This record gives sequence, structure tokens and C-alpha cells, in this order.
Amino acid sequence: MTQPTLRRELKFSHATAIVVANMIGTGIFTTTGFLAGDLGRPSLVIGIWVVGAVIAVAGCLCYSEMGVNLPESGGEYIFLREAWGPLWGFLSGWISFFAGFSAPIAAAALAFSEYFSHFFPAFSIAAPASAAGSGQGIFHAGPGQWLAVGIVLAFSAINVAGLRPAARLQNLLTGLKLGVLLLFLIMAAAMGNGSAAHFSQAASRTSSHSLPAQFAVSLVFVMFGYSGWNAATYVSGEMKTPESTIPASLVAGTLTVAALYVLLNVAFVYAMPLESMKGVVAIGEASAGALFGGRGGNLFSAIMSVGLLSTVSAMVIAGPRVYFAMAVDGCFFRTAARIHPRWGTPMYAIVFQALATTLMILTGTFESLVYYIGFALIFFAALAVAGMIRLRAREGWRKLAVVNFGYPIAPALFIGASAWMLFYTSSMRPKESGLGLLTMVLGAVLYFWRFRRP
Repeated sequence: MTQPTLRRELKFSHATAIVVANMIGTGIFTTTGFLAGDLGRPSLVIGIWVVGAVIAVAGCLCYSEMGVNLPESGGEYIFLREAWGPLWGFLSGWISFFAGFSAPIAAAALAFSEYFSHFFPAFSIAAPASAAGSGQGIFHAGPGQWLAVGIVLAFSAINVAGLRPAARLQNLLTGLKLGVLLLFLIMAAAMGNGSAAHFSQAASRTSSHSLPAQFAVSLVFVMFGYSGWNAATYVSGEMKTPESTIPASLVAGTLTVAALYVLLNVAFVYAMPLESMKGVVAIGEASAGALFGGRGGNLFSAIMSVGLLSTVSAMVIAGPRVYFAMAVDGCFFRTAARIHPRWGTPMYAIVFQALATTLMILTGTFESLVYYIGFALIFFAALAVAGMIRLRAREGWRKLAVVNFGYPIAPALFIGASAWMLFYTSSMRPKESGLGLLTMVLGAVLYFWRFRRP
């Protein structure tokens, strides 16, 4: 019996939609309120998104070259396996399972519950847990958490049923999200009840750290917002023409989102003074209410919450392809390599991810998830870009002209910025950074015990 294989069905529009949907979501809808308190100046709150965009584009260019040369589904797992060997490939996939996809999906689903609670307060992620006592100890299992779990399971089921319907739903949700955000920007400028005076009004900082050090740590929040710029590389093995689709979708998706992010933060500051933003998780909801009043705010809050569903959907699509690639190589549980004979999807990989995400929803908090995600992903993305420098020495390696221009500016910029963020994050957020390192150590132990080949 012939083993089913992944189907090459994705076009440029699908791949770009996956990139855009992965990027536009939890970060832009939730992090500006934290930045307001950390940085205290409107120019820095807006400017840090420009800095993040430059870093993301530099990484995007490097990943484009690697994706063209290694057009297999799996993303960093494939890149690190080829550049640094099977251990580092395994560790990147292991981290992707937890910090790359399961944790961000959990954060996006929790953010949806928080936006949804604008209409039904009982679903707030801060609401009391059920009477069963599940809110005690390490578990946080209130109605908001269970709503988030239900969303994850629903999208996982859709993805098991086939890539084509999942991609169509992804395109629909992404188009809706982009349309609403563009309408939000137009209406904010044309008829929003904001004030240009907000751009000159500073806020008292909630951080006791120096501004340069805090800027580096706050970049972790921003890069969490930009995470997903590499999403197209996770589905390379299902693209019809990966050699042209990978660079085009990565660049187009990243630049589109970067421009939108900067404009959205301008709109947020126009809507509210920084002092009123501090600590606000649902910043989109708060700014929409300030700009348009109760009814307008309600409408935009509802549609923004739907936009978060697009993020959940995109990551549920991308993540299992990494575990599938690992399992095919014998570096993950073999069942993750099984493809559904009828629907052609990595069913068990999708199920594994859904279970891990559910556990994180019921045990984590939003802020701790963001720092855990950011530290781990920045480390492995920097290692992958460093790997590109090494792989360029391979015979037959195709060097993209856009990376060659001013080489090694793009990889040096990305690696240098990543090292800067990692240094300050490890010193200022030791708990989350330590958890990221512990995840890596446990992965290494598992590799040598279970998956290392003789």
C-alpha cells in the first residue's frame, strides 16, 4: 500500500494569507498596553514597532534564501537540521511544539476570550473559575479558558478534515481581518474622536529598569507581535511552486503587516493618551470605544475578536507540519508522521498540538506565555539565520540577490538584535527565560534517550 503524501495545493495567495494571519493577531491586539507602561513615551511606543519591522524583514530575507534552497515543510527544523545537525533540528522542532505554536495558539485563544468578554463578562480570562475548584493551584479553568479550549479544538477538527477547506477558511478570516483593520484606520482618521495632543503626552513608567534595557525587553513583546513572518516556510512542502512562492509570500506578507502595525499604533495613540493605555490587554477594544463611542466600539471589538480566530487558524495549519517533518525523520513520535488516507492531513500531529495547547490554556497566564514564547523563538530564529551563513558555503547553494546586497548586513542585523534582546530578557525576566532553557534541556535529554540514531 502506497504511503499517502502531503499534497502540493498552496498558491502565493494562500501562503501570503498564512503569513499575514500568523502575524496579525494576538500581538498587535494586546501588547501596546504593556509597552505604554514600560516605555512611557508615544514616540517610543510607535518607534519600537518600526525597529521590530526592520528586524523582521531582515529575518524574512534570510529565511527566503533558506526556504528556496530547502523547500520542505518544517521551517526552522529543516534549516537547523541541515546547518547544525539533527540535535539542533530536533530541539528547534521541540521548541516549536511548545513555544512556537502551542503557546501562541493558547495566547491567541485566551485573547479572543478577553475580547469576547466585552459582551459577555463571564468569559473574561480573569473571571473566577468554576465551582469545581479548577481555579486552584496551577490551573486557571474559568469560562474564558474553556471557551479558548473549544476554539482550539474546533479549528483542529477543521484542519484534520483537509487542507483545502482550512486554507479557504483561512483566506476568508484573513480577508475579513485586514478589511476591518483598514476600515478602522480610515474611520479613525476621518471621524474618530481622538486627539493629536496625545502624541506629546508621556505616561509615568511602570518599569524600574533603564530605558535602553527596557526597550530591549519590550522588543520581545513586539517580536511576539511580528512572529509569523516565517510561517510560509512551514508549508513549503505543500506549495505548487515553492522556489518563487516562498520569497514572494514572506516579503509581501511581512511588509504589509509592518506598515499596518505602525499605522495601527498611531491610531491607538490618537485614540487614547498613553496613561490610559497602561496594562490594557484588549487595546483594540479600548481604542475603538474611545474613537467611536459605545456602539462603534462594540462593532469593532466583535470583529477584532473574529480576527484573532484567523491567528488561531493559521497557527493550527502551520504547526503540525513541523512535527510531521520531524516524525518522518524519526525525530518525533512516529504517529505524527501518519497522514489521513482520505483527507491527506497530518492528523495525529494536529491532535498532539491541540492537547498541548489545551494544557497551556488551563495552566498559563497571558503575560508569562508571551515572554516564554519570545525568548525561545528569538533564540532559535537567530540560530537558524546563523545557520544560513554556514549553509552558504555549500556547493550549488542559490544565493538570493536581495540577501547578497550589502551582505552580511541582513543576517548580522538579525543576529545582533536577537542577542541584545536575549541578554536583557534573561536578566530581567529570569523565570520565563529559565523555563525556555529548561524546555530545551528536557528536549535534549529526550533526544539522546529516545530519538538519537546510533
